[in-house]
Amino acid sequence: MFVRLFCTADGRKIAPYSKTENKIDVTGGIMTYIKFCDTTLRDGEQTPGVHFGTAQKLDITKRLSKMGVDIIEAGFPASSVGDAAAVRAVAEASGRGELHGDPVISALSRMIRSDIDAASEAISPANRRRLHIFIATSDIHLENKLKITREEALARIKENVSYAKGLGVFDEIEFSAEDATRTDPDFLIEAVRAAVSSGAGIVNIPDTVGYTTPDEFSRIVKSVRENVAGEFEISVHCHNDLGLAAANSLAAIEAGAVQIECTVNGLGERAGNAAMEEIVMALSVRGDVILSGGDKILCGINTREIAETSRMVSSISGVAVSPNKAIVGANAFSHASGIHQHGVMASRSTYEIMDPGVIGLSSNSIVLGKLSGRHAFADRAASLGYSLDTAGIDAAFARFKEIADKKSVITNDDVRAIIGEYLDGLSGMYYLNTFQIQSGNHIKAMALVSLKIQNGDSEGEIVTEAAPGEGPIDASFNAINRIAGADEAELISYNITAITEGTDALGEAKVKIKVGESVFTGRGVSTDVIKASIKAYLSAINKWKNVK
Repeated sequence: MFVRLFCTADGRKIAPYSKTENKIDVTGGIMTYIKFCDTTLRDGEQTPGVHFGTAQKLDITKRLSKMGVDIIEAGFPASSVGDAAAVRAVAEASGRGELHGDPVISALSRMIRSDIDAASEAISPANRRRLHIFIATSDIHLENKLKITREEALARIKENVSYAKGLGVFDEIEFSAEDATRTDPDFLIEAVRAAVSSGAGIVNIPDTVGYTTPDEFSRIVKSVRENVAGEFEISVHCHNDLGLAAANSLAAIEAGAVQIECTVNGLGERAGNAAMEEIVMALSVRGDVILSGGDKILCGINTREIAETSRMVSSISGVAVSPNKAIVGANAFSHASGIHQHGVMASRSTYEIMDPGVIGLSSNSIVLGKLSGRHAFADRAASLGYSLDTAGIDAAFARFKEIADKKSVITNDDVRAIIGEYLDGLSGMYYLNTFQIQSGNHIKAMALVSLKIQNGDSEGEIVTEAAPGEGPIDASFNAINRIAGADEAELISYNITAITEGTDALGEAKVKIKVGESVFTGRGVSTDVIKASIKAYLSAINKWKNVK
């Protein structure tokens, strides 16, 4: 029996309940409970240029647990030593009881014993442990990627799921048939039967390349549910290549899926994944028509945490949320048309189907400024979901005071940017010491940049280089390349935005560099846009150096 306190979409608490086979007996009758498996830390990290450090994964994990996520997919331990360590850190936080609601912690694995062992080792400290094991089942993947037959794929499923079950480490085993929506329907049934008979209790049907449509996906889910015997839950994982990820996920719920895999802000490779906030609010606003027969839907997401979670993930990942993004975009509750404005002033219901307060859009009454103390800053950082140790608070607060001397009011967005910049620099090698710029409309720009090079516990040395460029930013980046030996780094994206309004606004610079086939993002903040740009470029260079 699993008992937990949940919030409804309007923030009202309901009584604890018992969950059995996803049918919830609460006041008002029986409801179908939909689980949310968040894969921001794993699939979201596959967004080009996004890299989460261990401290960043922990902060996101705690924020997700506070929001009420049921399962947190922490990573792919076999992919790297660093990811294994990060997954273990998340598992240890679970084991110490630091996560709200005791979510299941999941680790990804291929159908390979060494992968399973790596996942077992990394996830073992967690209180509730899941293995998410996958293999491609479409002929496209079997023939071109794995170069194996269907029979060999079935043999791998039976062997490895049985092996994982036999370890006794995992409380749950989830099987994924990669590229399920382009798999021969009859073979998909065979693969699922092999997994369930070998010990998988959750079956995931992924639309790996965002290929399917709602009607087609509904038929696939129903086919699996009706043609595979045994006790198992159906999960879906939809990509957004055709912009249908949320719609396909909702169609799957109508067809019998009881778990949705998704990411905050729809992060993910290519066009991204189904966005958690979109599906949650669709269930909240239109849940009465999503299940046939008018059955009611319940999920454990506290919607009042949506906006803050979105902002944290955007800040840490360095991936901005589009202004017109559903639910969490800056314009989601904005009205420019005079007709719309008049209607909303008369009654919000004329043009708003959701109250902004439902997703946590409310102002903070405590204003931070240059007179604010360390305690107020630490309290604000904690309220925004960041877990900083004493050294982290000291460093971020020092940066806060530096900026507060130049800016009259520090907003939550400013605080996120300051802390995000600090976290990005935890494992850095190059740090800005000084810079000087010579530029004008009739002279070639020149930059003189001094960097502190930190290796291990050494105090570091100061190295200075000068370089010309097409402008002050280009010249600064060229000087950094000379110091860091980064001539092979190609700048593929650069932008700078004002985090807030006003002439004293904090500027946030974001860059993407490409080195070989890898992409690295960097971010820097300052009231000086050149300084912000230099720090952003250094952040990207440091990430590259850390994986070399």
